[in-house]
Amino acid sequence: MNILFNSSGIPLLMQSTYIFGETTGTPQNEMKERTRILAPYNLSNVSYIDIDGVKIRPWGDENDFPQKAAEEIGNTSVLNTGLKFLRNLTLGQGIYPCRVAGYDNGGNEMLKPVTDSRVQAFIASRNVRRYMEKVLRDYLKFGNGAVQFVPSAAGNSFAGVNPVNALYRRYSEVDEYGACKCIVSGYWPQRPDKGQYTRLDVLSEYDPQMHAEVLKFAGKVKDGFIMPVRDSWSNDDLYGMPIWWPAYVCGWVEIAHLIPHFLKKAYKNQITWKWHVQIPYSYWEKKYPSKDYSAKEREAAIQKYMDSVEQNLCGPDNAEKPIFSHYAVNEMNGRIEEEWKIKPLENKYQGSDNLPVSAAANSEILFALMVNPNVLGAGMPGGTYAGNQGGSNIREAFLVNIANAWIDRQNILDPIELYIKMNGMPECELRFRNTVLVTLDTGSGTKKTLS
Repeated sequence: MNILFNSSGIPLLMQSTYIFGETTGTPQNEMKERTRILAPYNLSNVSYIDIDGVKIRPWGDENDFPQKAAEEIGNTSVLNTGLKFLRNLTLGQGIYPCRVAGYDNGGNEMLKPVTDSRVQAFIASRNVRRYMEKVLRDYLKFGNGAVQFVPSAAGNSFAGVNPVNALYRRYSEVDEYGACKCIVSGYWPQRPDKGQYTRLDVLSEYDPQMHAEVLKFAGKVKDGFIMPVRDSWSNDDLYGMPIWWPAYVCGWVEIAHLIPHFLKKAYKNQITWKWHVQIPYSYWEKKYPSKDYSAKEREAAIQKYMDSVEQNLCGPDNAEKPIFSHYAVNEMNGRIEEEWKIKPLENKYQGSDNLPVSAAANSEILFALMVNPNVLGAGMPGGTYAGNQGGSNIREAFLVNIANAWIDRQNILDPIELYIKMNGMPECELRFRNTVLVTLDTGSGTKKTLS
């Protein structure tokens, strides 16, 4: 990378094959104040990728964070399963349009169903199910999801919501109004050329409905726009970071998928550690006398003989098989000669030694996801965490997960609620259906609730 410094040693411009960066100056007072309130990002030293004048912020140091994160998830079984569990738990048994008619004496909502056929058809459609499943997938895997509002042919309403895969989108830097652009391209993380990408407006998080109305009024919804769904916990307000990231930084993710690879190699090569066969030189001289064989003939004969011995003694089909050999006794000194010696090698390695470490790594990853390992059947996770695998603990852990899912559920409902409002449908509340585990003394194993 080529860097241009000023006399004070401050980098002014940075340029490489496809990234251009600069140290930005101080904006006007009004713009600075807007940015401070609506988009408090650190603009002191920003690198970006220029796409036809749009300054795209790289996602990760090499602009390939989602690609690398997806690879790590795919290589780590407990992380992959834990994320899928969270996705399925958060989605519950789907959503339900309703109105809050009031509250009972216990403070619980009194809900009434929405009878409008347009709302019911939209909520029950595959379009909504597909949106929720895919956006929540990216939200949990990478820290943010995104959905495109697809305009109708007439352009006066929206025909549906289309989730945009995190692998193929990048955001620009945020302007003074808290909005930005999204470049969608199948060429990411490499820089796409002209004609290889789609440029879409991204709604401001401050008031996405107002921003959507402005775009619609200005006639800028020909290709629709993007509404992001971000997990704000990491304080990265542009891309966000997934909740499992600390487990990766601490090394638990790497440990979790290194141990299976190590055990696989160990078991595959264990036969080479088991026996030490000692054959005296005199044995070969008597079996294949040098006077009867040339050097090459003798080598070939010995090789063939040893191959046959190995085939007859090694492998599961030859377990417990005896070996017969002959040896001579020297009449002069009584010593045994030409005797084969087969000694077992002492193998101090035990594959089970790694299992507690593997279980601890699995537990730490699930803890990062805020998932009790026992919910997934890990009855003895690492020894230290044993003893809480009873049915009551599992039920309570499941209920805690449902309670903690509230903010994530609201985040993925926001685009659906905006779609309903932008299409002029009756306003309504959206609630999730849940299947809750109960004790058998209630007469059933489950009950359904709304949340």
